[in-house]
Amino acid sequence: MSVAKDDPIAVRISRTLADRIISGVIEAGAKLRQDHIAEEFGASHVPVREAFRRLESQGLVVSQPRKGVRVVGFSVEEVREVAEMRAALEVLALRNAAPHMTKAILDQAEEAIHAGDRATDVQAWEEANGTFHRLILSPCNMPRLLKTIEDLHAVSARFLFSGWRAEWEAPTDRDHRAILNALRAGNVDVATAVLSRHVQWMGQKPGSRS
Repeated sequence: MSVAKDDPIAVRISRTLADRIISGVIEAGAKLRQDHIAEEFGASHVPVREAFRRLESQGLVVSQPRKGVRVVGFSVEEVREVAEMRAALEVLALRNAAPHMTKAILDQAEEAIHAGDRATDVQAWEEANGTFHRLILSPCNMPRLLKTIEDLHAVSARFLFSGWRAEWEAPTDRDHRAILNALRAGNVDVATAVLSRHVQWMGQKPGSRS
C-alpha cells in the first residue's frame, strides 16, 4: 500500500519535523525514530516513511542503510552552494513573475516587510522573510521551480537559525525595500540584481540573513 503525495498526515508530520529541525529543536546528527514519531502523531509507519522522504528531498535528513534516518549537518561550502542556487532560481522566478505582478501583491509584500521590522524573535522574522519571497515569486506560475526554491529556502532557514540561536538582533532589511521599490517602478533588472545579491549574501557566512 502506498501513500498519496498529498497525504495530510504525512504532510503534517513532515512539516512539524521540518519546523523542529529548522529551529534547532532537533539538532544535526539526531536520529529520527520511526516508532516514536508514529506514536506521537497517532499514525502508522506508512505516513511516517513518506514524511521522511519529504524531509530528505528538502535536504534536511539523510536515510542510511542499517543506520536509519538522521538530521544532516552542513558545511560552509554547502551554505554557499544553496545560496548560489537560490540566487539563480529566484532571479529566474522573479523575471517570470514580474509581468503578472499586481498592486495587491506588492502591497502584501510591503506588509511582510513591516512584519519583519516588527519581529521580536528570529522565528517571527524568518516567517515574514519567507512570506516576502513567496509573494514576489509566486506569480511566475512555475510550480516545479517554486517547489525547488521552497526546499532550498527551508535549508537556508536552518543556517539562519543556527547563526542566530545564541543571540537575536532584528535586522534592518534594506534589500527587501529596494526590491519592492524597483518592482513598483517596473524596473525588473534592478529588482533581480538586488535579489541576487541579497540571497548570495547568506552564503558568505552561516547565519547571515536572506
